[in-house]
Amino acid sequence: MEDKIKVLNDKIAEARLGGGQKRIEKQHEKKKLTARERVEYLMDEGSFEEIGMLVTHRTTDFGMEKEQYLGDGVITGYGTVNGRLVYVFAQDFTVFGGALSETHAEKICKVMDMALRNGAPMIGLNDSGGARIQEGVRSLGGYADIFYRNVQSSGVIPQISAIMGPCAGGAVYSPAMTDFTMMVENTSYMFVTGPNVVKTVTNETVTSEELGGASTHSTKSGVAHITSANDVECLEDVKRLLSYLPQNNRETTPKLEFNPADEIREQLSDIIPDSANKPYDMHKVISGIIDEDSFYEIHKNYAENIIVGFARIGGRSIGIVANQPMHLAGVLDVNSSVKAARFTRFCDCFNIPLLVLVDVPGFLPGTNQEWNGIIVHGAKLLYALSEATVPRVTVITRKAYGGAYDVMNSKHIGADMNFAWPTAEIAVMGAKGASEIIFKREISEAEDPAAKLLEKEAEYAEKFANPYRAAQRGFIDEVILPKDTRRKLIKAFSMLENKKVETPQRKHGNIPL
Repeated sequence: MEDKIKVLNDKIAEARLGGGQKRIEKQHEKKKLTARERVEYLMDEGSFEEIGMLVTHRTTDFGMEKEQYLGDGVITGYGTVNGRLVYVFAQDFTVFGGALSETHAEKICKVMDMALRNGAPMIGLNDSGGARIQEGVRSLGGYADIFYRNVQSSGVIPQISAIMGPCAGGAVYSPAMTDFTMMVENTSYMFVTGPNVVKTVTNETVTSEELGGASTHSTKSGVAHITSANDVECLEDVKRLLSYLPQNNRETTPKLEFNPADEIREQLSDIIPDSANKPYDMHKVISGIIDEDSFYEIHKNYAENIIVGFARIGGRSIGIVANQPMHLAGVLDVNSSVKAARFTRFCDCFNIPLLVLVDVPGFLPGTNQEWNGIIVHGAKLLYALSEATVPRVTVITRKAYGGAYDVMNSKHIGADMNFAWPTAEIAVMGAKGASEIIFKREISEAEDPAAKLLEKEAEYAEKFANPYRAAQRGFIDEVILPKDTRRKLIKAFSMLENKKVETPQRKHGNIPL
């Protein structure tokens, strides 16, 4: 018996080589960590329990039977992050380049199944060169097994992917189906086909970083939701993100302790410029509404004309969707519509209330937008908000024009509470454009057409460029002073805390993809 125990201990020690069994010190000084160091840093100290440590591959082709490594290139198990249960897998690039084999996939599938059954978040730390080519279709089948579980878990438990090295070929589709994808700058990349294939097929010369690096996917493609400077920052981002999320779709995010005080925020009164055409930073509005330093922005560098992210109001976790007048005047376009729709659907899946801050002059015009499907992409955001059953509150700070007024969580598509600042302008279009259409004949026949246009523009603005007509019809519940916004929102979300909605019986809707 003692000999058997010694053999087992030797195998466990071998499996942990290079992993660092003690708590990692001074992580900020290290740029790239080993797979085991990543797991140790992510989890609460001493909480990680490994599963499948002694697994090895079954391949005998190409001399592979001579290369057996315990764990087969992936660490899997469970533990706690800030005291809450999570499941994790971490691919080990030092074993066959982290390539996925049949047994490697089986280990991942096992913890994914456990996460789904037990209702806890699933975190993947990806660092793999792709399918293990020595295994042929077996490794491809392993990827498909993972993909299937990603879909079964979607909307049931939060799924987070951290790309901490290469992620190529079929491997990219699992992160793409998870809720959030994080990337590490300069050390991680994602692409379906690498630079060499691109060169052969299209004759383009491009580096891995240019083709699929963190900067590319966080600014151009929108694949990456969050980027971090190094492994440690990435793992800290995972921890912070988890703090805003519930364990599963049957729970709500734990509420933090909150002591009500004087919730009047005078700084909000000076944010909206005197000129309707002058931009301002919506981040200032967000900061003036939420609990201090609680905003965590998602997709920060992508489609910057809309802001999405998590925050807390009165200790409650909420999701924020807000137009950003600093970029493209806050218009809705293809990318911003998809960005906001995806975020909205995540919040609705996991019982996270939504706050929508509106300053939108409409949809972006032009052939580029029309030819790239602004109609169907704009409809995604309309669909997502109409479908959402979580508490939904809207604040119109300035412009709410045309169809974009309807789309941005209007009362007509099911918003619970709709507030407007006195500076709100709710109309079919801007005063100038409307006047040119409505008063076209009067203006053309006037002795001074320019002066007549200004007169009619002022007349239209007086009548429609304010929130009071919408409030008279009940489309706005209350016109509030900016300084009172936080107090009103705390009360509104508290009132809506037990909201229940009975939806039509159906298999699922058909969102315009």
